[in-house]
Formats: sequence, C-alpha cells, structure tokens
Amino acid sequence: MPKMKTHSSAKKRFKVTGSGKVKRFQAGAAHLLRKKSKKAKTRLNGSTLVSKADEPRIKNLLCMK
Repeated sequence: MPKMKTHSSAKKRFKVTGSGKVKRFQAGAAHLLRKKSKKAKTRLNGSTLVSKADEPRIKNLLCMK
C-alpha cells in the first residue's frame, strides 16, 4: 500500500502544538478590512485553537492519526 499523503491545503493552514492541539488563524482578516472597525480587526490578529469537535478531522488531513 502506498504512503498516505498529507492534505496540501491543511498543512498550509494548520499547525500542531507540542501538546497535540491544532492551531489555526482567524478567518476574515485578508480583505474587505475598510468596513471593519479597528476593534474587530485587532480581534482577528494572532492565532487560536481549532475546536475539540473539528480536531480529529484536521489531524486526519495532516496524517497525524
């Protein structure tokens, strides 16, 4: 059986932390920013963790399971 390939778009969007949680960036921060308030844009800075419900699906795409 051939090797499993990592899902290319998933490896660009997600990183696995040392404790095994999956990190992601906030959606909605790339364009159409002029209509968003400064507060809303600040909230989109940085990264956050993927929800517990979605974590197994993302790890499957990253061949971590």
